Amino acid sequence: MEAAQAQWVKVHPLVVRVTHWINAFAILIMVASGWRIYNASPLFGFRFPNDLTLGGWLAGALQWHFAALWLLVLNGIVYVGYGIFSGHFRRKLFPLTPRAVLSDVLAALRGKLAHDDLAVYNAAQRAAYLAIILCLVVLVLSGLAIWKPVQFQEIAWLMGGYEGARLVHFFAMALMVLIALVHIVMVILVPRTFPTIITGRARRMS
Repeated sequence: MEAAQAQWVKVHPLVVRVTHWINAFAILIMVASGWRIYNASPLFGFRFPNDLTLGGWLAGALQWHFAALWLLVLNGIVYVGYGIFSGHFRRKLFPLTPRAVLSDVLAALRGKLAHDDLAVYNAAQRAAYLAIILCLVVLVLSGLAIWKPVQFQEIAWLMGGYEGARLVHFFAMALMVLIALVHIVMVILVPRTFPTIITGRARRMS
């Protein structure tokens, strides 16, 4: 019995698991409603298919967007606070070097990225998680600049004004969606990683 139990290792603490799923839900709502808001005043010569948007019309989309925003912000405060004060970020996301990230990305593209110990993030995972955190911070700040360009004029000024903030918001959203899609593909390619974000544990490979 003890030998069997020793094969299981803790991968994700409860706080990380709960905030992960809340974050995923909030981002899904914000992206779908954000696309509907974008369609009301496109930045570029295309619109997102209405079937992929949420809100039905501009006012409805804005309501969904702001509701998800506060959920995302509160959840983010919990996650970042836990990550900093518990040492989770220090243990899981650092150290990180460009060379290690490039090496792991190339290995992943060749299908040779090792996942022997799921309790340890590889450099590509560390970079992806940090990039998502950064994207979300930029999205919130640029969103505030778009929502209240006068009250948050200092933030809007840093982004080149109202239209600049819209561009920053759009490209941060696009990058976040791309990272999320890559993350989903990696989970599909290595399916044994998925149960760990639910149970928090993984069987160590012998």
